[in-house]
Amino acid sequence: MNPDVAADLKDLAGTLDGIETVTDLPALRAEIADLSEQAGQPDLWNDTEAAQKVTSRLAHAQGELRRIEELHRRLEDLPVLYELAEEEGDESSLADADAERRKLREEIQSLEIRTLLSGEYDPREALMTIRAEAGGVDAADFAEMLMRMYLRWAERHGYPVDVYDTSYAEEAGIKSATFQVRAPFAYGTLSVEQGTHRLVRISPFDNQGRRQTSFAGVEVAPVVESSDHVDIDEKDLRVDVYRSSGPGGQGVNTTDSAVRLTHIPTGIVVSCQNERSQLQNKATAMAVLQAKLLERRRQEEQAKMDALKDTGSSWGNQMRSYVLHPYQMVKDLRTEHEVGNPGAVLDGEIDGFIEAAIRWRRTQTTGA
Repeated sequence: MNPDVAADLKDLAGTLDGIETVTDLPALRAEIADLSEQAGQPDLWNDTEAAQKVTSRLAHAQGELRRIEELHRRLEDLPVLYELAEEEGDESSLADADAERRKLREEIQSLEIRTLLSGEYDPREALMTIRAEAGGVDAADFAEMLMRMYLRWAERHGYPVDVYDTSYAEEAGIKSATFQVRAPFAYGTLSVEQGTHRLVRISPFDNQGRRQTSFAGVEVAPVVESSDHVDIDEKDLRVDVYRSSGPGGQGVNTTDSAVRLTHIPTGIVVSCQNERSQLQNKATAMAVLQAKLLERRRQEEQAKMDALKDTGSSWGNQMRSYVLHPYQMVKDLRTEHEVGNPGAVLDGEIDGFIEAAIRWRRTQTTGA
């Protein structure tokens, strides 16, 4: 076998061994056995929410184990593919082996990213809010483009999404939207998307066809769990009810069921209008508010740590530019990662940006 190929395979094996060590496969198998036993209990679905957590975690754990075992099997098969190709002098088979090696490297590196998500809240599901910022109708349109980008990304990965609230702009696009990505490690993965996104293009809303720069903000918060102790005093809340607006199914717009909560001490405002009843909307809005307060607490703790370390790092502010005119490019301003196909990025192909940002964040926090 070519020495360079042998060295590359050895390097891939070392990376995969490291992933298996961090993942702790014996513990993962034990967790699967325990969850499988829970899932088999006849009274499991007496508590729907708890049952969904068990079945969701079981499916994720089984998928994670299968993925690692499959990568291991393919990596063990590769030397055999190379040996057969070289014995037969078959250039086509050699090209197939090289293609499989490249694909394996991409998949192993992608899996390695998960091992970098070691923050306290990283394993949580994610609550995302997108807001139109400066730029008028173009900003509202851009906010809707970003929402679609994240929904398509979640769809590509098979992650369920619950949209809690969408505030539509008058002419086009959205003023804001809040949705939950239901997947383990969604918060750790998507938290690097937080900040201001910038779009440069010929405005479709300008009858003179001028170039327009617009901005949209992305917030990401970890979903609250009972152990977080995020208590909210009812006296600190202003509750407003109103009629749901915008596109919706039958019954959505007929009653004052939408709920807006204002947390007076912090000024945080959340809304929910996707549920049928006012009570359900208030409960969901409270969960969203708790998640935002938890993220605020996490940011304050991070700011104190950053001040102690004097890193001066900030993941907020402007972090990515999407340029559609006069050239085509999407560029992350933190990592320098760039892609010359904005259409694909806006259709949900953002894994390259996310992985580069997670690696960059690790260097910021460790100084490595």
